[in-house]
Amino acid sequence: MKIVKVETIWFEAVPEAIWREREPHARQALPNNLWVRLYTDDGLIGLGETYYLPRAVSAIIHDLFAPLLIGRDAFDTENHWNNLFSVINFCGFAGAELRAISAIDVALWDLVGQHLQQPIYNVLGGRNRDRIPVYNTCVGSGRYADYTAWTQGKAGELAKDLLNQGITAMKLWPFDQFGNTVAGPDKPREKVSIWGQETAAGPLAHSISSAELKKGLGIIEDIRNKCGDTMAIAIEGHARWDLPCSIQIARALEPYNVLWLEEIMPPDNIDAFVRLKAATSVRICQSERAFTRFRFREYVEKNAADIIMPDLSWGGGFTETRKVCSLADTYYLPITLHDTIGPVALCAALHLMLHIPNAMIQEIVRGYIDSWYKDVLDEPFLLEDGHLRLNGKPGLGMALRSDFTSRPGAQVTITTEDDLKRW
Repeated sequence: MKIVKVETIWFEAVPEAIWREREPHARQALPNNLWVRLYTDDGLIGLGETYYLPRAVSAIIHDLFAPLLIGRDAFDTENHWNNLFSVINFCGFAGAELRAISAIDVALWDLVGQHLQQPIYNVLGGRNRDRIPVYNTCVGSGRYADYTAWTQGKAGELAKDLLNQGITAMKLWPFDQFGNTVAGPDKPREKVSIWGQETAAGPLAHSISSAELKKGLGIIEDIRNKCGDTMAIAIEGHARWDLPCSIQIARALEPYNVLWLEEIMPPDNIDAFVRLKAATSVRICQSERAFTRFRFREYVEKNAADIIMPDLSWGGGFTETRKVCSLADTYYLPITLHDTIGPVALCAALHLMLHIPNAMIQEIVRGYIDSWYKDVLDEPFLLEDGHLRLNGKPGLGMALRSDFTSRPGAQVTITTEDDLKRW
């Protein structure tokens, strides 16, 4: 099963005025994604996906990785990963380089599954479950104005709506509004929009007042008042707070029995998380910005996290993420896979979550599943009673829609064996 062609696909952004007419509640998601297709000499097409800076990732794939893939056997997934990682690690890994590896690795496993006529979870070693419970990250898209609801005083109503759909867990970021932003020194807390939506990125904040803390907690109280403990609430931190503020926030959350507190500080200083975890009874979740087993190893071995949340499409694909999951399982820690990325990334995550023994819950954005995910893949996701399951077809079990690359704004780049001969 020799690889003969590498293809990348990404989309130019639609002008903001036109986008707002189509979608008043959501950012443009599509221009942030990159899709990879690997073609083999026996006619199979493997699909992968990653998120963020698609032009940069595409250049890495064609300029650096394609010569290491074309002409080689797609079955050698472990060797491919080691080769690609060795090349990028020569100058320092992570960022766009590791995202490129992640998309390629998913496409390779898709090819192996298709060739063997088995879904990827069987190729990995079979299932530990036939479906996985989900929680909703409350971003708006399509007919679901979830972000608007909880940021404008309707968190309790949103929770009730999710419960009516069978979804019993949700994620919010109620303290971001009081953190610093990237607006500059003259307006350090002014909101900044990127792709038509307020960005969650920001530098560390070093104070949060009692009034601000109370206002953030009020969002959680609204959910508890309307739904009691029937709705599990995860709190996202977006790495916006220093250690004293993080401890202050964590301790304030303790009476609310939250599901976890996620990445309240940047992931770079593990010892700071050790101190945070020792200072609170709230469960600490370490998430997607910790790349590869090498970084997660420190969190696990230093007792700096209770829940481990890799991103399969950022941090190394199936080949690397399954090792992170095994590491967590060795220490009796559960896994929740990150996904606000895209439909192929979610499909890949589901295969791994059906396989690993320590799967806890899977992240989704219900608005994405109901809207633009349907415009990308040839089959819808099977979301029933708060659980996702897969269709049992070979490989990923899904492919890009037949008209995908012919849509306006599509940017397609291809490298073949003939292209390499001209180098």
